[in-house]
Amino acid sequence: MKSKINIIPAQRVSEVQEYYFSKKLKEVAQLNAQGADIISLGIGGPDRPPHKDVIDTLCAEAQVDSNHSYQPYVGIPQLRKAFGEWYNRWYGVELNPDTEIQPLIGSKEGILHVSLAFLNPGDGVLVPNPGYPTYSSVSRLAQAEVFNYDLTEENGWYPDFDALEKLPLDRIKLMWINYPHMPTGTAATKELFEKIIDFGRRHNIVIAHDNPYSFILNDNPMSILQVEGAKDIAIEMNSMSKSHNMAGWRVGMLASNPTFINWILKVKSNIDSGQFKPVMLATVKALNADKEWYTTLNDVYRSRRNVAEEIMTELGCTFNPSQRGLFLWGRIPESIASSETLADKVLYEARVFITPGFIFGSNGDRYIRISLCATEKNMRRALDRIREMNQTNN
Repeated sequence: MKSKINIIPAQRVSEVQEYYFSKKLKEVAQLNAQGADIISLGIGGPDRPPHKDVIDTLCAEAQVDSNHSYQPYVGIPQLRKAFGEWYNRWYGVELNPDTEIQPLIGSKEGILHVSLAFLNPGDGVLVPNPGYPTYSSVSRLAQAEVFNYDLTEENGWYPDFDALEKLPLDRIKLMWINYPHMPTGTAATKELFEKIIDFGRRHNIVIAHDNPYSFILNDNPMSILQVEGAKDIAIEMNSMSKSHNMAGWRVGMLASNPTFINWILKVKSNIDSGQFKPVMLATVKALNADKEWYTTLNDVYRSRRNVAEEIMTELGCTFNPSQRGLFLWGRIPESIASSETLADKVLYEARVFITPGFIFGSNGDRYIRISLCATEKNMRRALDRIREMNQTNN
């Protein structure tokens, strides 16, 4: 008789849960299999392709026999140079491509690399509430202690620096920030970035700024590295996913001082084996896009945003029209019990998937988020379904 096998996972596995979208999209797939034809306004994955020249470059370079070998962990020189020129052209930030830029296989992996490079078990990390759930989950995987800091509508979705000063800052080593903010769409100001850099400097806290949305419906792309001396204490991550429709390509980068870059590289080089060279060469082409690319991209999103605002209004939600980025964030009516209640009602009765704000933290529970990553036609179909739902309920 075989003995009973008793294998348990590492403790860190119990510290995290399956990503909300991973679970919910399974349910959406099941509903679709039953013929529901769900319109998804939940995920922030661009639905349009990159520029044709980018795709052509990928195809051509994939035909070169020598391009299929392992590549440098630091990326090819052409890619680092292109990222540096991109930062100088659009943000006015000078970066040394040899020592201050690290390409990433998507900026999401950068969250893990930064966390492993700077956090020991038990160290504190500041995570925004509401904010991108991966900041918390990766911090827990790194066995760090999460200290949530509140972002509220009343405070303009900016940190309360008086409240931050009351935390046990001697235990905190890292702070995650993200502007234009996901999920609220709040844009940064130079003054905000200056205050955050000053806070990090005074308390020896590394500031990690996640910056993938700065080109979407935003006339003034900003980088925290524009602040004088920011590179001494800050790391900025950026991505090709949103600004260049390259989400599935998994190309991102981070920028900081040479010492921080070297520490992160120590982690990264023990986890992956570099990126596919044709992808990197195609990214160089994408980074050379002119202003027309971003203008055309935003014209599409602006039209979709107008429909998203109509959907929010139809649902009785209020919102700030100055939001930036790929989403629209709205406050639900007081008569609705929670964001999950409203999201589920819309899913089951109107066959439209929207994101409940609670998944971004407790401060998001009275809000929902609508993605602009669906065609305008489908967004209008969603609006019609929600109107029909309201008429039926009335």
